[in-house]
Amino acid sequence: MSGQLTQRGALSLLLFLAPVVTPTWYAGSGYYPDESYNEIYAEEVPQAPALNYRVPRWCYTLNIQDGEATCYSPRGGNYHSSLGTRCLISCDRGFRLIGQRSMQCLPSRRWSGTAYCRQMRCHALPFITSGTYTCTNGVLLDSRCDYSCSSGYHLEGDRSRICMEDGRWSGGEPVCVDIDPPKIRCPHSREKMAEPEKLTARVYWDPPLVKDSADGTITRVTLRGLEPGSHFPEGEHVIRYTAYDRAYNRASCKFIVKVQVRRCPTLKPPQHGYLTCTSAGDNYGATCEYHCDGGYERQGTPSRVCQSSRQWSGSPPICAPMKINVNVNSAAGLLDQFYEKQRLLIISAPDPSNRYYKMQISMLQQSTCGLELRHVTIIELVGQPPQEVGRIREQQLSANIIEELRQFQHITRSYFNMVLIDKQGIDRERYMEPVTPEEIFTFIDDYLLSNQELTQRREQRDVCE
Repeated sequence: MSGQLTQRGALSLLLFLAPVVTPTWYAGSGYYPDESYNEIYAEEVPQAPALNYRVPRWCYTLNIQDGEATCYSPRGGNYHSSLGTRCLISCDRGFRLIGQRSMQCLPSRRWSGTAYCRQMRCHALPFITSGTYTCTNGVLLDSRCDYSCSSGYHLEGDRSRICMEDGRWSGGEPVCVDIDPPKIRCPHSREKMAEPEKLTARVYWDPPLVKDSADGTITRVTLRGLEPGSHFPEGEHVIRYTAYDRAYNRASCKFIVKVQVRRCPTLKPPQHGYLTCTSAGDNYGATCEYHCDGGYERQGTPSRVCQSSRQWSGSPPICAPMKINVNVNSAAGLLDQFYEKQRLLIISAPDPSNRYYKMQISMLQQSTCGLELRHVTIIELVGQPPQEVGRIREQQLSANIIEELRQFQHITRSYFNMVLIDKQGIDRERYMEPVTPEEIFTFIDDYLLSNQELTQRREQRDVCE
């Protein structure tokens, strides 16, 4: 053959001259059999693209969503994706760059890196106790969240927080504080009349109505004053309730309980007498009993009752001088007239000229007031039968009464002697010689006076002075 053989021609000649051999095909080897001509073709390797800085779009055009790429090309401003172009990536406000900030268009027609803009977010704000918040744009940049508290609570701290560019919220987390006191309403004031013969009234009421303006929890309610159902004395009584909530806020209310006692006009004791009354002595249902001093007897109604009309029943009695009936059949009949009314001082002497007798009578005559205060009546037994004389004041006793008195009280005629008998008819003291009235009075005051008489003695201490 003349001239230079091509590569394919030389290879064909050699195969023609050589024995025919069926070639083995290896999958993936890059060689393929040609059955028609018994030829084997070699796969051509693709050639690398020739570098051309003049191609305007060597790499794909960068399109940054929510951002922009600022590119600088060796060929000038219109070549934004030509070979060798370098781009700076930036994001819009509110977005954060993820990836490389600078990329270059490579010979491989790819950019040297990747980048994208992610929307900036703050973390979700936690809810606050007894409150909430509302936001203008969720957790995105510049979103403002305004806080508010439930009814009964007040906000302490920042009322608003803003999502900032660094992903944090401005300010601090506020709190809702319960500073409102509870609501409390007491029962209405009330007035009640005391019961008969009592100076008190039992008063009841319902508990106060209490409600907390915040979480509705009332931890404690205290009462200052008497409990409902108590007996209230006459007058006005302030009842105060105080309620406390969980935050120790408190609120109080009060009302008045007024107890009135129906009263009758104050009774005056009778002249030569005194009164003993139940309860306070002038209240509705009280009973006052009239008593007379020694030597006086009651004439009229023994007692009177204060009625609901504020008036006393009946009319007042009087204390008249005691009338002693000496015309009785026995000494017992005589003494019964003095039972629980008078004390008796029986004086006995052998004759009227007895020195002890005259001395004793003289001293007693000068102490008439003291004897009357202590309810003492004097009985004189003087002389010998048949001239013996017995008398009470100016009234003469019969010989039979005199004899029975002597025998009943064991009183001798032989010498001067005295016996003091109490209001129950009991012999309490005997004297063989004259004694001063003060000694008699001291004995009576120390041993024989009742509680009522002691009270009268204190009131009438200076009567006889």
